[in-house]
Amino acid sequence: MPSTTSSIALFSPAASAALAGGIARFLAVPLSPLEETAFSGGERKLRPMENVRGRSVYVIHSLFGDARGSANDRLCEMLFLIGALKDAGARGVTACASYLAYARQDRRIESFDPVTTRYVAQLFEAIGVERMIGLEVHDPAAFENAFRCETVHVDAASSFVEHFAEKPSHLQYAVASPDIGGAKRARQFQDLLQRALQRPVDYALMDKSRSRGRVSGTLVAGDVAGKHVIIIDDLISSGTTVLRAVGACRRAGASLVDVAATHASFAPEARRLFDPDVPAAERPDSVVVTDSVALGADFSSYSKDSLTVLGIAPILAAAIGSVEARGP
Repeated sequence: MPSTTSSIALFSPAASAALAGGIARFLAVPLSPLEETAFSGGERKLRPMENVRGRSVYVIHSLFGDARGSANDRLCEMLFLIGALKDAGARGVTACASYLAYARQDRRIESFDPVTTRYVAQLFEAIGVERMIGLEVHDPAAFENAFRCETVHVDAASSFVEHFAEKPSHLQYAVASPDIGGAKRARQFQDLLQRALQRPVDYALMDKSRSRGRVSGTLVAGDVAGKHVIIIDDLISSGTTVLRAVGACRRAGASLVDVAATHASFAPEARRLFDPDVPAAERPDSVVVTDSVALGADFSSYSKDSLTVLGIAPILAAAIGSVEARGP
């Protein structure tokens, strides 16, 4: 990727520095220094250590909670850093969230449900952000509608296509969505994979319903018998949805079943995806994710055969480069 102008500044809190460093290398722009101070009571201070007056600034952060900080901690870090950069005279600040917290709370399912995605958007707008870049949010339309500032939605489909195209299956591929909400994502991936392989790729859709936290539905709409199925989703949390989809595809005659999901937001229960004590017929043959969320210690020990992590830095760098090329 060609070097961007020196007017760009990239900042990232320490929790996302590894990902941000990768993005900076692809953009050929150094990651700007940042002072972070923790105080008693859980308060933090983030101070930019570089002059940003008149410059275009990007703040990169994954708003996913882990043992080092909650999603709320990460959200406050990003907001307060953006505020400090605005006060320091930045020409404009773009927030780049490799994982956007509360993106799944984008509509009311039951009476009085909070629409937290919209509240988060209002926080970013209040602090003065000009643009929000979000990676593979739960519902791109809801994401765009929640923000009044410019939004840029980035998906990881090209990374997964490259991964599967590099080692094409001897079987015919079929792309499956684990629920109707992901149908558009799966169709897009199917189209890209067909183009990369230059041969047909089939499509399947899973029936799924959720009531009071319980997931049900085992119907597979589409022919997966004898095929190499790729179940595509935006994230994996407990793994319940994925395991249900894997089992349904196996029962429908699928020969191989892989899972591809952008965000490895693994809860402890997600170990079932890799646990050898779980029958092989009920587990995926492999799981492919990106590093949008740092992999926890419980999962980093799994072999590459069962869990592959793809770097997302090139895609986010391309998005930033494209935004910057358009100008203010």
